[in-house]
Amino acid sequence: MIIGGGIAGCIAAISLAPSYAVTLVDKLATPKDRIGESLAPAANRILAELDLLDGLEKQSGTIFQTNLGMQSYWGSDQVQIVDHMRNPDGFVKSLNRSAFEAYLRKTAEERGVNCLWGTAMQQNTFEDVRWQIQLKSNDESKPIHQISAQYVIDASGRQSRFARSLGIKRHIEDQLMACWLTLPNTQANTMSTISASENGWWYSAVVPNNQRVIAYHTDSDLIDKAEFKTLGSFLKLAEGNQQISELLKGNEYNAEFHGTVAANSTKLLQSAGPNWAAIGDAALSFDPLSSQGMFNAMASAMQLSASIRQYGLTADLSATHHYQMEQIWVHYLKHKHLFYRGEGRWRESEFWGRRGFQ
Repeated sequence: MIIGGGIAGCIAAISLAPSYAVTLVDKLATPKDRIGESLAPAANRILAELDLLDGLEKQSGTIFQTNLGMQSYWGSDQVQIVDHMRNPDGFVKSLNRSAFEAYLRKTAEERGVNCLWGTAMQQNTFEDVRWQIQLKSNDESKPIHQISAQYVIDASGRQSRFARSLGIKRHIEDQLMACWLTLPNTQANTMSTISASENGWWYSAVVPNNQRVIAYHTDSDLIDKAEFKTLGSFLKLAEGNQQISELLKGNEYNAEFHGTVAANSTKLLQSAGPNWAAIGDAALSFDPLSSQGMFNAMASAMQLSASIRQYGLTADLSATHHYQMEQIWVHYLKHKHLFYRGEGRWRESEFWGRRGFQ
């Protein structure tokens, strides 16, 4: 059983479906809009291995559009351009995130995965080397039912519902949060933009259907919560950043405000145990600055799936999987620190001070 029908859960289900009977559960009947949309070029290798890439490429312009590069105002007011022209894996894909997840869900269904959308885990017990999982549909007219599984994969995101039900805690590295909106794109330049500011940083990207995402990232305790509750307060905040205010100019009243989401770095203190393991954000959640969240979800799903296929469901994979997640975490923190240290204009501010300047 896989709990969570997002990117990590769907990739694991599709990978394991040829070898095992897989049930995939998600409390959401359909994917919701999410801020994360930059799919790293290396993800193309995973998509190709699972025979997903050709189907995705045919929906260019609907599920994704090619991102030629990033214009960065980081460490300086002068723009720096990082293009993807020489990447052997191709270009970054700017996704319509909910459409991409719907594509993965549909593929999982077509490949024989038992998919239960709009269904949540209620409780679980471990008996006779099997997990007994009680499930409840969002539809009150449907009965509560129970599924017996040899192995459980927690792919339920930062909430890590299955691991949390076992009493496992999360390490919280920082308090980063994001506030975001979407609006019609009016710019000829469709490269992504990242721009640092005194108390955080801004990000913008163009996604399919000529929509633009704009997001502001800061620590949750450094800003008046009221500023993250309305479109008007978000637009006022954006006035302080030249690059972002230019993207909004004349288009403010066409914006759709989406509120706040967690964007902090967190780690499950135990990422695997007897007959279960966590993948994706359930195991490790990354700062969006890394642009590695979706790729890590896919890579960790493939890594665990490969171990299961090689050693079987009865093998104790917990020590190996936990070690792998810990190594990824150490590597990620090192690079996160280097990225933030690249911006030194506001060394005395609380936000940047927490990231290596105090």
